[in-house]
Amino acid sequence: MSDTPIEDHALLSDCHSAALVDKGGSIVWWCAPRFDSPSILGRLLDDKAGHFSIRPLGVRETGRRYLDGTLNLETTFRGDQGELVLVDALAMAEGVRGHDLGQASPHRLLRNALCVSGRFELDVEFVPRTEYGLTTPTMSRIDGGVIAVGGPVTLVLSTDAHLDIADGRDKASARVSLAEGDQVAFAMEYGSSWQPPPQASNADDIRAMLDDTSQAWRSWEAEHQRYKGPFAEEVAVSGRVLQGLTFVPTGAIVAAPTTSLPETIGGGRNWDYRYSWVRDASFTLNALWVAACPDEQQQFFRFLTTAASSVHHRDQLQIMFGVGGERDLTERELPWLDGWRNSRPVRVGNGAWDQRQNDVYGELLAAAYRMQELIDWEDEGQRRMLMAVADLAARAWTEPDHGIWEMRDEPRHHLYSKLMCWVALDRAIDMVDKLGAEARISDWRSTRDEITEAILESGWNQDIGAFTQSFGSTALDASALVLPIVGFLPPEDPRVSSTIEKIESQLIDSSGLVMRYRTADGLDGEEGAFLLCTFWLAQAHALAGNVQRAREVFTNATGFANELGLFAEEVESGTGNAIGNFPQAFSHIGLINAAWAIGEAERAIRVDH
Repeated sequence: MSDTPIEDHALLSDCHSAALVDKGGSIVWWCAPRFDSPSILGRLLDDKAGHFSIRPLGVRETGRRYLDGTLNLETTFRGDQGELVLVDALAMAEGVRGHDLGQASPHRLLRNALCVSGRFELDVEFVPRTEYGLTTPTMSRIDGGVIAVGGPVTLVLSTDAHLDIADGRDKASARVSLAEGDQVAFAMEYGSSWQPPPQASNADDIRAMLDDTSQAWRSWEAEHQRYKGPFAEEVAVSGRVLQGLTFVPTGAIVAAPTTSLPETIGGGRNWDYRYSWVRDASFTLNALWVAACPDEQQQFFRFLTTAASSVHHRDQLQIMFGVGGERDLTERELPWLDGWRNSRPVRVGNGAWDQRQNDVYGELLAAAYRMQELIDWEDEGQRRMLMAVADLAARAWTEPDHGIWEMRDEPRHHLYSKLMCWVALDRAIDMVDKLGAEARISDWRSTRDEITEAILESGWNQDIGAFTQSFGSTALDASALVLPIVGFLPPEDPRVSSTIEKIESQLIDSSGLVMRYRTADGLDGEEGAFLLCTFWLAQAHALAGNVQRAREVFTNATGFANELGLFAEEVESGTGNAIGNFPQAFSHIGLINAAWAIGEAERAIRVDH
């Protein structure tokens, strides 16, 4: 059973795929060549699913950091006999710099261990298991390393260490002794069994690749990270994480690089997040505007509009896509895997792909509104698609749906879905000249007004003193915090203030973090506090000018990142432990947008004084 705390992992990325490294020096997750490919190292979900460990013996203390401006991980091990530094990275293509980061990545995992002082013994184990642990590759020795062939995958591990292959030819291991100044390097490269195998790399080349990958990340950072407001370091880290979760060939950003890390330990709330959600679009583009540059915005927006381009042939907009724009994300279970801390089932695919979620229309058109100065408005196909999205919102807003949280019970008239249909029409109206949709503006305005009236009458519960989860409901939902964020009501409106007050009194847990809701959602078990919602609370306070409270909420939330600045999706109430898929794009997006809002509020106060 895999039980290493979720927060004890670090992210590596080549902007095609991602790997997770635990504090002990073990690579426990790597899906290649894409984020959503079957894992080749998967001990994160089951000990049987493969790992690649470099384990120093006699360690008393471990420290980790990312090398400045990169996602190259440096882990320092200290023991009675000395100090050892292990550097891990997923390689970038040689010479790639700046905006081209992630182009033509070679699908190569790099590792180098250096004994800084004294002596260290290392136990090395290379135990790949392809197809989520279903297939055991067969190993053989080659000049400069070993080769492992399993089903459609060929892996070459290059090293200057002598590896012993087990009798079953299913793993390779070594005991490596290092004295001060000694080092040992490894490169694990993914390839297809139907192509010639990759060539082994020598140790000097591996270390040169590590240096080149550091330079690649730093050159990207130099061209992108221009944010100078409050919490600048946290924003910089989150910007790198978003880039690390970007599938550069298409511009898609995955919600997380993992599947089935549970929202409830031992329960069934285990989902595959290695896909790109339309739901995240407007929040993501705002965050990229703050923490990256127009190139990343354009790439993500181009992915969304390309993936959604057939919307005018359907009666609804699909809510999520594969990183290559795939539509069929049919969910299935992997019964041979026990899951993290016995949290079964392990799932791949995501059954929410064909749910009706009416909020997506607003998110896509809000994204277009954010991007309007960069959009090619001469593109008739794109204009027709965006108009079709607005027309769908005008028709869909009266229909029940499963909502932003993808509840798996009966559809409801969710407040947030109505709100985002309002956003869709509001933004389309503002862009009507660019869309060439003058003939539609009267109908769009009329429908927008109908939605406004419905939200104010049916979404507001006078007895509760708050906007509630769905029309006619008494349940609170943190998504109501978005009302002032999207401009539906002024942040100082008494109904907004009352809603914030009720959410703070009823949805905040013992850690000071915000729960999404406390109502039944068609699933067994309870989830933890949701970090995105906590950052929404900070942002809502900032918009209302409550800067001190915004900073309090923000600072408390950032305390639940690990020492590398990485956030999971949720925090387990009572323990403060990370739960859910990791690292979670939505959490980092929320941080960036809240930091920006706090900075803007503070600037406004300075101007007023």
